[in-house]
Amino acid sequence: MKHLLSTENLSLANAIRILDTAEEMAAVGDREVKKLPALRGRTVVNLFFEDSTRTRISFEAAAKRLSADVINFAAKGSSVSKGESLKDTAQTLSAMGADAVVIRHWASGAPHRLAATDWIDAAVINAGDGTHEHPTQALLDAFTMRRHWARLAGTGSEGADLKGMRVAIAGDVLHSRVARSNVWLLRTLGAEVTLVAPPTLLPIGVEKWPCKVSYNMDETLEQGVDAVMMLRVQGERMNASFFPSTREYSRRWGFDDNRLKALDTLGMKDTIIMHPGPMNRGLEISAAAADSPRSTVLAQVRNGVSVRMAALYLLLSGDTREPAATPALAYAGTHSTKESN
Repeated sequence: MKHLLSTENLSLANAIRILDTAEEMAAVGDREVKKLPALRGRTVVNLFFEDSTRTRISFEAAAKRLSADVINFAAKGSSVSKGESLKDTAQTLSAMGADAVVIRHWASGAPHRLAATDWIDAAVINAGDGTHEHPTQALLDAFTMRRHWARLAGTGSEGADLKGMRVAIAGDVLHSRVARSNVWLLRTLGAEVTLVAPPTLLPIGVEKWPCKVSYNMDETLEQGVDAVMMLRVQGERMNASFFPSTREYSRRWGFDDNRLKALDTLGMKDTIIMHPGPMNRGLEISAAAADSPRSTVLAQVRNGVSVRMAALYLLLSGDTREPAATPALAYAGTHSTKESN
């Protein structure tokens, strides 16, 4: 495997391979010495053109637990702020001997561009590009759901998929790269996905996505869900009014205390509440819901390290074999870099 850029063309066998490897990596976090020598001597660069806390720290922790050397590169305060191009930055990193580049960029398609060129001879991991995709976030979300789904079935999660699981993804879908990656990956794993949002916060062409669309949160819950994923309202990406007021948004599409109680009333005692973070408490999710026993927010953060360890390991361990009769796990230059609406 060469790069991890998207979940859209990720096969079932390859997705499960990453999740199963993450299960093995999770066991490392339970040991007294939380470290493996798997990537000793390798260099991982975190190349972030947008602000991030959780994703950058998660990748840094993952790389260090695999004994790799880590270089954190932030656009602010660097030559990028002086006008240096992505190409020049990439070639500088190549000259420094980077083996893997974890890139977050404000432009949709930037990681694909980096992977498709000869600017750098390193593995590229997409850590979020514009409003396009965020594959490792979707993988850690799926990892969290798979553990929950397997526990309910009374089986082990290794090798399992999400067939039959009903997932509602609610909120600012229009600006969410997390929603896009999750829809593709959850579809591949067999889950049934419903997007819940006001019409103004749904992208053009959403009817062609492999999911259902709802404009009513209460109706969606009444139909039955096994997991509810709330998306952050991304005010920093909004240049217009997408809903009348924050109060109106919270009342109609947020997961408030009343909807938390409704899960019990509807008999959905095993439904989990998810959020990729950071959360706008009191807007898309109430404090009671975020802190309830149903919440998997902290588990998602913890699982993120395991999933990113798996991605780095599979990219850099030297094991380039793919599961039999399946497409390549990651690809460069074959995926459309066209920005999603």
